[in-house]
Amino acid sequence: LKQDFSASAPNQKWAGDITYVWTREGWVYLAVILDLYSRRVIGWATGDRLKQDLALRALNMALALRKPPPGCIQHTDRGSQYCAHEYQKLLLKHQLLPSMSGKGNCFDNSAVESFFKSLKAELIWRRHWQTRRDIEIAIFEYINGFYNPRRRHSTLGWKSPVAFEKKAA
Repeated sequence: LKQDFSASAPNQKWAGDITYVWTREGWVYLAVILDLYSRRVIGWATGDRLKQDLALRALNMALALRKPPPGCIQHTDRGSQYCAHEYQKLLLKHQLLPSMSGKGNCFDNSAVESFFKSLKAELIWRRHWQTRRDIEIAIFEYINGFYNPRRRHSTLGWKSPVAFEKKAA
């Protein structure tokens, strides 16, 4: 992507990454995929292990929801989950073009990093999480009940991701 996070329509460019949240039961990992056109979370998965399956589940959700055309770019960092044979095979099967950040350059995936900062500031850092299930439910509600349908973005003319996509349709 070379830090070009713009897209003129949905399903041209996707970006994904993984973050983590501490609970009293241990870590919860969150993999997401955003459509860079609208910043909408189109795929996500949580788990208690940082394994390839986490990234695959997020990608499969995005594929099922969006059914992207051949040539859609899927950008990630160089994490082992994204370099794994099964992940690359799934990209190839659906004719997605892989793109990866430069080594150690967090700015190459700043759209997803910005989502993670919003998630943490607006949800995660506001309380101490007791159980993994608590945070998984809260993340589900944040993405589907707030972030995608209601959270406004300056880059979208102060529209939510869902409203921005409806306007374009």
